[in-house]
Amino acid sequence: MARYTGARCKLCRREGIKLYLKGDRCYTNKCAFERRSYAPGQHGQVRKKVSEYGLQLRAKQKARRIYGVMERQFRNYFYEAARQPGVTGENLLRLLERRLDNVVFRLGLADSRAQARQLVTHGHFKVNGRKVNIPSYLVKVGDEITVREKSKNSVLIKSLIDKAKEKTHPAWLEYDAEQAKGGVISLPTRDQIDVDVEEHLIVELYSK
Repeated sequence: MARYTGARCKLCRREGIKLYLKGDRCYTNKCAFERRSYAPGQHGQVRKKVSEYGLQLRAKQKARRIYGVMERQFRNYFYEAARQPGVTGENLLRLLERRLDNVVFRLGLADSRAQARQLVTHGHFKVNGRKVNIPSYLVKVGDEITVREKSKNSVLIKSLIDKAKEKTHPAWLEYDAEQAKGGVISLPTRDQIDVDVEEHLIVELYSK
């Protein structure tokens, strides 16, 4: 599957806001956005008037980049959200939050969604006792996410498990720090999804 392989800090600079794509580094003075908060490129510092379409496009791009989803996959999520009852924008964010790589990140078992995606791909996690190596796997209420026993011997996994003990978790997830496992206790509501995205702009963009 296609994926973005360029510099992640450029994505934050292009959106004009920290997307926290590189984990702990984003909280230090090494963060590129702290030094150059303007857009990348020759004309990055030139102020431009943004059209209505431009605002909608930026909202969509921001959501895509936060969750690490490519264009076609993101469009498919939107169409699925539109078919579901309720508010389409909230349905879209709820689908993105239910991705396994995002849930691993939300549980604190990865420093970033990109790292969570890689760990899931390498088969370090189980869902309901079965190994799942598909980052886009959608978890359901009642699902249990655990770290594979063999993976717990890894130095990296051990450090991530220790970090997870100190992190806070969203109310729609529960986490057992002693056994390094988490569970989905409910579907996330909009106020439980702390992403700075104006989802109504995304709906307006795709509704044209």
